[in-house]
This record gives sequence, C-alpha cells and structure tokens, in this order.
Amino acid sequence: MTSTNTNHDLESPSATAGAQAAPVVDAPAADPRRWIAFIIMTVATFMDMLDGSIVNVALPAIQHGMGASFVQLQWITAGYVFAFALTLITGGRLGDIYGRRKMFQLGVLGFVVTSFLCGIATNPEMLVASRLAQGLAAGLMVPQVMSIIHVTFPDKEKGAVFAIQGTIGGLAATIAPLVGGVLVAANVFDWGWRTIFLVNVPIGLIGYALGWKYINESKAPSRIRLDLIGVVIATLSLTALLFPLTFGRELHWPAWGFVLMAASVVGFIGFVAYERAKQRKDGMPLVPLSLFKSRSFSAALALMLGMFSFTGMFMLALYLFLQEGLGFSPLRTGVTLLAFCIGAFITASASVIALVPKFGRAVLQVGAVVIAVGVAVLLFSVSPDITSWGLVPGLLLIGLGFGMTATPIALFALQEVPHEDAGAASGLINTKQQLGFAVGISIVTLAFFAPLASHGAANAESLAPQVRQELVTAGVADAKATELAGAFQTCAATTFSGTPDASACGAVQADPQAKAIADKYSHQAAGESFTDAFRTTLYVGFGFAALALLLASFLPRWLKQEEWGAPAEEGAEEGAASTSGDAAKA
Repeated sequence: MTSTNTNHDLESPSATAGAQAAPVVDAPAADPRRWIAFIIMTVATFMDMLDGSIVNVALPAIQHGMGASFVQLQWITAGYVFAFALTLITGGRLGDIYGRRKMFQLGVLGFVVTSFLCGIATNPEMLVASRLAQGLAAGLMVPQVMSIIHVTFPDKEKGAVFAIQGTIGGLAATIAPLVGGVLVAANVFDWGWRTIFLVNVPIGLIGYALGWKYINESKAPSRIRLDLIGVVIATLSLTALLFPLTFGRELHWPAWGFVLMAASVVGFIGFVAYERAKQRKDGMPLVPLSLFKSRSFSAALALMLGMFSFTGMFMLALYLFLQEGLGFSPLRTGVTLLAFCIGAFITASASVIALVPKFGRAVLQVGAVVIAVGVAVLLFSVSPDITSWGLVPGLLLIGLGFGMTATPIALFALQEVPHEDAGAASGLINTKQQLGFAVGISIVTLAFFAPLASHGAANAESLAPQVRQELVTAGVADAKATELAGAFQTCAATTFSGTPDASACGAVQADPQAKAIADKYSHQAAGESFTDAFRTTLYVGFGFAALALLLASFLPRWLKQEEWGAPAEEGAEEGAASTSGDAAKA
C-alpha cells in the first residue's frame, strides 16, 4: 500500500509508535551489485562535472594553439552547458521508456567518442561542434544516474548514496581548475590542452565495459511512448531561454535576446497546456505534471534553482577575481578553491546521513545562514593583496553551508516520485541545476561586470596622474607624458568594460618606458577594480542566501521517514489513525 501524505509539516520523526507501522513507498529489492554500479555511475558523473568547467583553464592554450576567436572560446565553454541542459528532460524520459542502463551506456559511449573528437580537433570549428555533441551525450548519460539510484537502492540507503554523489559532484566542479592546471602543465606526450579531453577516453571505455555487467536494467513498468511534440516544444522553449542567458554577455545583450526570453515564457505556458492535454488523452506526457502536486518536489526544484544560480554567479566571479584581479595561476586558483571543496565534503555526507533525519529541513535553513556568514567573512577580508590563506575562512564556511543546503535537496525532491517517473523527475532536477548555472552566469553581468566597468574607469582616472608623473620623472616630455597617460586611462577603462581600445593600448605598449610604467599601474588598477566588483557580487550573494532560507521553509518539515527505515511522516494522532484506517481497508 502506498502512502499519500505529501504536504504535512509534521512532528519530529521520533513521534509515535503509531506512525512506525506506516508502509514503505516504492521500496525496491536490494540489488547485491548496487554499490559497484553506483561507483561506475559516479565515475561517469565525475567526468561530466569535470568537463563542464575544466576547459576554462585551457582556454589560453587553445586560443594560442588554434587561433580561436573570443566568440569561439565562448562556444567551447558555454556550448557544452547549453547542449547539456537541452537534452536532460528528454534524456531522462528516454531512460524510462527504453531502459535506463541502455541510455546510460549510450551516453557514456557518446561521451567517450566526443571527448576523443575534442582531443584531436584540428580547428576551432571542429572543437566547438565536438563540445556541443559532448554536451548532448552528457544530457543522455547524467539523468539516468539519479533515476537508477532511485529505483535500485533501498530507501534507507538513499541518504548515503546522495551524500556521496553530491560530494563527488562538488569535488569535480571545485577541483576542475586544479586538475586542468596540472594536466596542461604536465603536457603529457606533448599533447598540451588536448589531455583534458583525451583522459576521458580510457576512463569512459572501462566504465562502459563494466556498466553492462554491474548495472541492472530498469524502465517504467507500463509501456510509455515518447512525447515527440512535447520534446519539440520543451527544446524550443529551453533554447529561447538558455541561449540568451548563456551567450548574452558575449553578444552585448542584443534586443532579440530579450525577445527570445519573453517568447520562452509563452513557450513554457504552451508546454504546460499541451502536457495537461496529453495526460488526459493517453497518460504519456514528456513531463508528468502530477509531480508538481507534491510540495516537496516543487519546493525542492525552486530551492535548487536558487542555490545553483548562486553557485554559477559566485564561482565565475571568484575565478575572475583570483586570476584576473589577483594574478593567481590556474593551479594556485584550484588549490585555493580546495577550501570550499573541503567544507562541502564535510557537511554533504553528514547532512543527509545524520542531520536531516534528526533535524529535517532546519539543516538546509542553517546551511543558508552559514553561507551568508561565509559571504560576510569574505566581504570583510577581500583586498587587492589578499593571500590564498586569507580566503580560506570565508570559502570554507560557504562550502560548509553549500553542503548542508544543496546536497539534501534531491532527497526532498525524489521522496514522493513513483519509480515509473524517476527518469522524468531526474531530468527536471538536472535541468534546474543547469538552468541555475546559466541564470547565475547571466547575473554576473550585473553583479560583477557592470561594477567592474565603473570601478575600473574610476581607478584608471585616479591613477592616470601618477602614470604621467612617473613618465615625466623618467625623462619623457610633458606633452608626450600627458598623451601617454591619457592613452593609459583610455586603454585601462575600455579593457575593464570588455571592449579594449586597440589604438590607446597600442600607443602605450609601443613605448618601452610607458609600457613598463603602465603595466605596473594596470596591475594595481586590476587589483582594486576586481576587488570592488567582487565585493558587489558578494552583496548579491547575501540576497541568494536569504532566498535559499525562504525557499527551504516551503519544504516539508521532515523527510518521509521510510527514507531512513524509521517512522513515516505523520503526526502522533494522525499517524495512528492513518495506520488503523489502512489496516481496516486491508
């Protein structure tokens, strides 16, 4: 018998003996090979998360080696995330229909092939196309992981499984700059940047071979046909939303981008209307809208969108601040970010295994508060001359809060999802994550790049007289010094705005004396400007922490306790009455 409780803010899970007799929902038989299968899937997830951001470290080498333009570099990085997000909902549903192991294996094989094509790319166009295809393969592979976990593991083990998965995913995303820096610096077989793609090939082939042996096949128990019209509407609507969010900054936010985003809203409204009609007609929609009747699922998706928007914004701004503002190397940046990773590692497992069962959604709320405290610590400590050690306390706190808040979300989201809809639910959850990243990256335009341009112009103006004075002291004529100081100011201001003035920058670089002096003050201006811009981003981070605290309050107070082999989510009297009623019906 299946429990129908979905929306109650209930008493502590230690409440009463009456609730303890509540039935288990969708409890699968334990597969003895499930942990080996989980390790295989975790490696695949690690590859995906790593490839999502590791390429950022290699961009200078790719640009130098292949002559890629800035637009092509943007497609190489953001194109993967864009294609990945477009495929997730459809990829998850394909697993429900044709078999989750089959789709996972197909995705792994596609990821291996496209990684190889990325590694042997002979020109930027081939690399861009291969990265888009790699994102499509990841969109087929990744949603199967969560759905296979949901239908393979007993409910009491899911906390530990999602804790490990969340930790591994966070570890991959966080250490990507470190791994990328090491691989590029090692220059194995003289492959340079190509190593970051080719390393996936042997790992993926091993995972592919083991997957057929250790991962059990599963699919929806009743026959489902793919909702092709729903796929088209969803894909077009996501494209209209994600394309301008992903590439808008590089394209200087053209008017048609806002038109597309407005059209996406109309598209999503039409998609919901069509899916409702599809549900009434044959019960086979691409996205079962009944999932959203669960407050746990809906609130968890909203919280996930907010958390990953914060992550996308914060991490991009942090990378830019460390490398462009402070002059950190990619390797040093990766080592510095280990503080965040360690914090998330500490709390990710503890939150879902020990804390959430005992304290419920309060753990996520406390995590949001810890994130806010970490943001405050960074806000008061960042400066143009801060060291890696100076950043550790704030990053560690934000990591601790992130592990407490982000990792348990999947448990709340999936606790009421029937197994036949596991793929669709997993696709939605992963799509929300990628959409959050895209939203966060777009927010960087206002939260980081806009203040960078204004602060950069002000700092360049304030430093121009000092540049002129040093030029005069070095023996440059007054008129020439004034001209070069003006060129320095124009070059610096336009560089911080993202559109460097080639004439002004060229005039400064062409004069040996001016170049040496300008480089010194450019470094100073960069440190001050990027620090000011990062502080603005941190203020926005407070808003996201407050939003996470608010959204977490809409989650059920407790997880349904069959997740932990403990009492079901019932109040004392209500639990006893429900159990008695079910017994009478039986």
